[in-house]
Amino acid sequence: MPSFDEVLKEAGEFGRFQKRVFFLLCQTGITFSSLFASVVFLGQAPDNYWCRIPGAAELGELCGWTLEEERNFTVLPLHLGNRSSSGECERLDIVWDTSVSCTSLLARYSNHSVGNLPLTTCHDDWVYEQPHSSIVSEYDLVCGNAWMLDLSQAILNLGFLAGAFILGYAADRYGRIIIYLLSCLGVGVCGIIVAFAPNFTVFLIFRFLQGMFGKGTWMTCYVIVTEIVGSDQRIVGIVIQMFFTLGIIILPGIAYLVPTWQGIQLAISLPNFLFLLYYWVVPESPRWLLTRKKGEKALKILHNIAKHNGRYISPHYSEITISNEEVSNPSFLSLVRTPHMRRYTLILMYAWFASALIYQGLVMRLGMVGGNLYLDFFISGAVELPAALLIVMTIDRVGRRLPFAISNIVAGIACLVTAFLPEDIPWLKTTVATLGRLGITIAFEIVYLVNTELYPTTLRNFGVSLCSSLCDLGGIIAPFLLFRLAAIWLELPLIIFSILAVVCGLLVLLLPETKGISLPETVEDVEQLSSSFGKCGKKRKHRDTNSYI
Repeated sequence: MPSFDEVLKEAGEFGRFQKRVFFLLCQTGITFSSLFASVVFLGQAPDNYWCRIPGAAELGELCGWTLEEERNFTVLPLHLGNRSSSGECERLDIVWDTSVSCTSLLARYSNHSVGNLPLTTCHDDWVYEQPHSSIVSEYDLVCGNAWMLDLSQAILNLGFLAGAFILGYAADRYGRIIIYLLSCLGVGVCGIIVAFAPNFTVFLIFRFLQGMFGKGTWMTCYVIVTEIVGSDQRIVGIVIQMFFTLGIIILPGIAYLVPTWQGIQLAISLPNFLFLLYYWVVPESPRWLLTRKKGEKALKILHNIAKHNGRYISPHYSEITISNEEVSNPSFLSLVRTPHMRRYTLILMYAWFASALIYQGLVMRLGMVGGNLYLDFFISGAVELPAALLIVMTIDRVGRRLPFAISNIVAGIACLVTAFLPEDIPWLKTTVATLGRLGITIAFEIVYLVNTELYPTTLRNFGVSLCSSLCDLGGIIAPFLLFRLAAIWLELPLIIFSILAVVCGLLVLLLPETKGISLPETVEDVEQLSSSFGKCGKKRKHRDTNSYI
């Protein structure tokens, strides 16, 4: 009986139908990357703000002050008396006297130096020149509350982590496309609520949920694209990530043109509602249908693919081979029960963790060195395009494993060299750092493809989602690790990044080469990879199968 890959070859492995589905699902990468990196622009630090004194509004009304005059009369004396204070995080702790003159508020303290006046910490009464430009000014995430901005990104990554477990499991149990559509709906609805959140608690709750659903859209669309093409066309798994990069490049343009954080939030959330139209044009993965013993539906979809591709499936392909492996709900134990699956899972989990921590760390480090945020962010995104092009040009020639290892090692060496380059050669320091960013981007993109190719269809979505959950853990840790270590020595995070990357490069050499192999359908297929697809690329032994009639 013909296997799924044999029937797919008859229907067309990457014809007009797959190209259309591929292009449509690629748009998910743009919206997901915008969500992924949105905190950079949603959380921009306000340029000008100060701590308002109690009763300042009443004083302003009584004295007829403008905001600028209020600042001059209430903050400037503090700065003059205490040069270390700018009036942003503390204020003078005195009773303001307006009985003499609105311009002589400190008359009763004329016998004391302004520098000796008592100070107190500002808690919840700041004034911003642009009060709705970012979530920082919206929810007072300044001074002692500044850590809450890092918390908002950690909560988003925590949502990604939850989505990897919950929606990854659901996609393997209930189907790829239904979970994709529900996730798109969830991202859109939660995104709107985030934009109009009345307080920071509501903001965090729905940002977590948006992250969870966002992870569902990205991982599920990636798996669908990989499963509907032939083994020689799985490079589309790399190309789809170019749209992730495209989202990174577009985001600063959106942020530059839209003046408020609510507008930016809506701009990256509302397009998800358009993806609901895919219900009529993107089918369920036929590979998944076969694993759920639904061969008739899978064959019907394959006939439809063939029709749109201008191909014809022979009548004797009326039955498709189905594995004897019993259909079961995916679990973590399924990924570690057998020796090779266990080794692959642990290595891939570390690779996801290291890639995400280093990638996000290098992106956030860019903001620490100053410069034009919009231009620097655009350039950092543009640097990622050559990474995808290099992968496309080499991965089907030399395989996956070697570029995977080399890119990690190059990133590690570049980070180490950057840490010790002198500051008075900025062009060289920037060039080497860019090489590190390029290397870790290549590694980050390859891990998606390798992870997909190493897991059987019965566990693929769950396995990819579970392993990539370590990516989200790395994202949670990255901001805290970066800023804490940078406080000790600015370049210390680069040393840690270097160690993580080199170790990862060595570990991935223990993975099997997956170039040109058919996607494994069962755990047994995965266990045979090392022995049946070594360097010589020998054909895998036939598994015990029966047919669907």
